Amino acid sequence: MGITAILSLLSGVALFLFGMSLMGDGLKKVAGNKLELILYKLTNTPIKGVLLGAVVTAIIQSSSATSVMVVGFVNSGMMKVSQAIGIIMGANIGTSITGWILCLSYIDGSGGIAQLLSTATISAVVAIVGIIFKMVLKKAAYHNIGDIMLGFSILMMGMQTMSGAVAPLKENEHFVNALTMFSNPFMGILVGILITAVLQSASASVGILQALSVTGSVSFSAALPIIMGIGVGAACPVLLSSIGTNKNGKRTALIYLINDLFGMIFWSIVFYSVNAFVHFSFMDAVMNPVWIALMNTVFRTATIAVLLPCIRLIEKLVFRLVKDTKEDMDEQADFDLLEERFLAYPDLAIKQSHLAMNGMAKKARKNILRAFSLLWDYSDEKYNKVQEKENLIDKYEDKLGTYLMQLTGREMAISQTKQVSKFLHTITDFERLGDHAVNISRVAAELNDKKILFSEDAKRELEVVLAADREIVAMTVTAFVEDDLQVAEQVEPLRELITILCNDLKSHHITRLQNGKCEMKHGFAFNDLLTNLERIGAHCSNVAVAMIELEAEEFDTHEYIKSVRERKNAAYRACFAQYEERYSIAPRAKKNKKK
Repeated sequence: MGITAILSLLSGVALFLFGMSLMGDGLKKVAGNKLELILYKLTNTPIKGVLLGAVVTAIIQSSSATSVMVVGFVNSGMMKVSQAIGIIMGANIGTSITGWILCLSYIDGSGGIAQLLSTATISAVVAIVGIIFKMVLKKAAYHNIGDIMLGFSILMMGMQTMSGAVAPLKENEHFVNALTMFSNPFMGILVGILITAVLQSASASVGILQALSVTGSVSFSAALPIIMGIGVGAACPVLLSSIGTNKNGKRTALIYLINDLFGMIFWSIVFYSVNAFVHFSFMDAVMNPVWIALMNTVFRTATIAVLLPCIRLIEKLVFRLVKDTKEDMDEQADFDLLEERFLAYPDLAIKQSHLAMNGMAKKARKNILRAFSLLWDYSDEKYNKVQEKENLIDKYEDKLGTYLMQLTGREMAISQTKQVSKFLHTITDFERLGDHAVNISRVAAELNDKKILFSEDAKRELEVVLAADREIVAMTVTAFVEDDLQVAEQVEPLRELITILCNDLKSHHITRLQNGKCEMKHGFAFNDLLTNLERIGAHCSNVAVAMIELEAEEFDTHEYIKSVRERKNAAYRACFAQYEERYSIAPRAKKNKKK
């Protein structure tokens, strides 16, 4: 096989992959968010999950895309691991449809109807219609349909190019001998795994095998182990998609690997054990594209048929392989508190909600501290942890908000209604604390990526505000968890000081910019940090004020915040003075001495 033939084969693979990607993307755009909604909603039974996964994968032509989508759902908490298993099983079956579509590329004819049904004719007609949809029609939906058609044509052209490149190999004695060597099952499986791991597509690997089968040199004994290996290799992109996800996301990605690994091991043992005694006569049968497509479909369907009754066992296995830490179990325990059966007893439901909110508040505080530490000691691992925990905090907001809104529909006493109202207000503030932790982590990533270093004065002043923010967050969480109004009353004075400090720091930084001590690129990051630190104080104040004014006859958060901030009595001023002394910055101290 010369360099020209190799380049032709590689170009065929490239066209095939691009066509499949273009067609899949077009189909997903035409469906909009419907695919995601369908995957999320229609998974209440394993059979439905399998059928759904098979249909969606047949549509978008990629089991990896379907599985990656499901990993995202599970990672975000929208779907449970048990729901994902059926869909991933179905995706394994659905991806075999591509092989049947590729069989169209081998329809040839020299004249009449046969010529009209040839690949060249079909591809040309579809490509012409596709380009008209893409270039002439105005609506975005038609553009997406055009992408589907063009993707199909390019995919077919890629298959033709691959077939043409390998056609001369049927006369090559060395190639025939090499394929015969793959009748060794282990070698065939290894080849299937490696090719698919490199191409990142089971469909592409099956397509290449179909193209090779045109040479007449691929026997059943050579094709079967390669097909078995292709499924395992296809798990690579799914496993890669789980990097950076939470543990449930990683478990979901493992399901894909387990399905195909089981199929490879189970059918290898069964088939080759039986063959050792029976000696199947079809082992040397010459394969063609249709037989390759059939073998792929039968193998995958048989594997899922055996695994389908074992969904619970697969779930237990992935939970054993990726174990929960004590922290993970604590998080799940918080969500388990929100039982619907407690809604009939508002007092109990409110207590359960308070306990769950305590967990949310503590995690928001921990994430803020984690984000602060990134400013001076950055690492990708800690950065990813901040993003992961923010998703968890969002999940708390969603579950608690839904639960409390259900509770508002129940008959409750006035005190209970006010308590629920307080919780609904404070949930948002705790969630916003998590958002600001993410914002600060992104500033830290920017500082690290761009090698930005603040001046010593800027760094020293920033540490003062960071220390004040650490205290206000700690006080707020303590006040809420312990329902301590005395601690809550100390929050607003510190919030006011943090606002003053942030304004002073912005002013000082402008002076440093004018004097050339800091560069302009420092200014943007510095101001972003101060804005987020100031907002953290504001949200802490909102929580504290809601607690303080809970006993009032009317509950209007904005009015009460205004009232508390205007009512600066002796205790308030004394508390503010203590904070002012504790969190002073040198320029401000000098200014006060002059006065």
